[in-house]
Amino acid sequence: MNRRSLLKATGTLISRAVWHAVLPAQGNRAKELLFSLAHLTVLGCPPPEATRIAAHAGYDLVSLRIIPMGLPNEPLYDLARNPVLLRETRTALVETGLRLHDIELARIADGVDVRSYLPAIETGAELGARRVIASIWTRDRHAAIDSLDSLCELSAKAGISVSLEFVSWANVSTLQEVLALRRAVGTAAPGLLIDVLHFQRARVRLEELNAVPREWFHFAHISDAPREAPTTQDGLIHEGREARLYPGEGGIDIAGIVNRIPVVPYSLEIPNIQRVRELGYAEHARRCLETTRKYFHAHRRA
Repeated sequence: MNRRSLLKATGTLISRAVWHAVLPAQGNRAKELLFSLAHLTVLGCPPPEATRIAAHAGYDLVSLRIIPMGLPNEPLYDLARNPVLLRETRTALVETGLRLHDIELARIADGVDVRSYLPAIETGAELGARRVIASIWTRDRHAAIDSLDSLCELSAKAGISVSLEFVSWANVSTLQEVLALRRAVGTAAPGLLIDVLHFQRARVRLEELNAVPREWFHFAHISDAPREAPTTQDGLIHEGREARLYPGEGGIDIAGIVNRIPVVPYSLEIPNIQRVRELGYAEHARRCLETTRKYFHAHRRA
């Protein structure tokens, strides 16, 4: 019985044991790669619509932003406090057979109690998510460590692991900074999310990946961008949130990055407002996957 038939037969979401069983072992070849549609790519779509777009385009997974970030004009998809939207999202996952890979974004910032994320984390776990993305937005290193430690503990109790991301315009913006935080956290330490855009914009050297324990890598965000970075923070933010390119269109050495880490799920985070206006969300999401598959096929790992 395939995964879609299994879901329809049971009428419930896929169990965590089955979820792990269908993941590819690290080191498998390109034909067994798993691709997720990151919600930022289609952020104007509520979770049920994003899920159906991902399924129709041929993605294996979907990633949903269900923790509000407090940004201007931000769409709010707080499933933990919206039972109707939660029910519709659950139905979309069951009917499509798609799996929820990760939820976001648990920002660690001044004045934020990470316990406030617990309803969203528990909701994500209920829907089958494996990861919750976190990033650091405070200059207080001790507070960041304490909050990250607490986030990891409460997430572990819900059955989700934290994936820590460095963001090129955040307070923790390099691989070495995020590794230092990871080493400072207790037993429920986070894994790593490598976003190739932030990797390139932070000028991380490929060789730095070689020293990272393989089991620390959780997944990667895939996109492309021009080789030259924007010269201002506002430029970096605009590019990262609204103007990423399809793989192969820009100057990021995507293959050089992903081929230095184990085979992990690849979440396609390619927001591009102009292309959404021209193509619509569904066609944009389809082209994200199509171009990524072509790129990975042309840059197979040894």
